[in-house]
Amino acid sequence: MATYAKARPAARRSLSRILARRETKEYVNPYLAGILLGIVLFSAFFLTGGGLGASGGMNNLVVLAQDTVAPNHVDRTAYLLGIAGGNKNPLDSWTVWLLFGVIIGGFVSGWLNGRLKIETNKGPQISTRTRWGLAFFGGALMGYGARLARGCTSGQALSGGAVLSVGSWVFMFAVFGGAYGVAYFVRKFWN
Repeated sequence: MATYAKARPAARRSLSRILARRETKEYVNPYLAGILLGIVLFSAFFLTGGGLGASGGMNNLVVLAQDTVAPNHVDRTAYLLGIAGGNKNPLDSWTVWLLFGVIIGGFVSGWLNGRLKIETNKGPQISTRTRWGLAFFGGALMGYGARLARGCTSGQALSGGAVLSVGSWVFMFAVFGGAYGVAYFVRKFWN
């Protein structure tokens, strides 16, 4: 019992050292980051036969929830049947594990580079509540658009663009055009 009591404070000190605020490091050179991303994308094509994409993994998690709550609906819908119909497990997709890897990798990168903190980035003329509301609305809109476009920006722009898919290039021009078109109307939230 005494050994356990001595080990607890040591474990707490170790955890506090791990989570302690680290010195913020500079961001990596964007050209180097682009080259590294290209290597990762090529590796994904080489190892899995498909490119990168996050919305597919998120979609599988949503279908897992649907299959848990309403399995008959999943078994009657052709699109959902391909993901989780019958005895098929929606977690049996590398895109689900890619999504978890992105989350874990982002957390580790934030910690290693001194950027792991809770904050809300916003302009001075907007409340935190409004900023979160807009972020939720934009994320929901982007998720819906990713399903309509059959892929998110990483799947369409990176993977589709890398194989010169015309639809992916049209998607990216639409994303940039839409962003520039809306930027004027939301500038007050950032200035």
